[in-house]
Amino acid sequence: VQLQASGGGSVQPGASLTLSCTISGGTFSRFAVGWFRQAPGKEREFVAFIRRSGGSYADSVKGRFTISRDNAKNTVYLQMNSLKPEDTAVYYCAASTSIILSSMAYPQHYAYWGQGTLVTVSS
Repeated sequence: VQLQASGGGSVQPGASLTLSCTISGGTFSRFAVGWFRQAPGKEREFVAFIRRSGGSYADSVKGRFTISRDNAKNTVYLQMNSLKPEDTAVYYCAASTSIILSSMAYPQHYAYWGQGTLVTVSS
């Protein structure tokens, strides 16, 4: 199973970005997919995850970020609006075939990871 994350970039506060995570080598519909991020000097933190449809979000991004999936394209998206400097981080997507709701916010629950894409929010 391979995950390819893309879509990062450098933007100003208030701007929007959409990250993509394309999964190959497995049955896409079986995966729950999460997004995590890691800022310099900080631990990796949960951002959002999605199962078949509908997402769950960290409080810090709720109302600004939207996670979605396109099963026909084997891709999960993270639409990020109203970006803030504190959103600056490397964003990683991760996949798991095990869906335990109480564990989905923890990186160790995910068996498969993408390489990360850098998002920089700065004026």
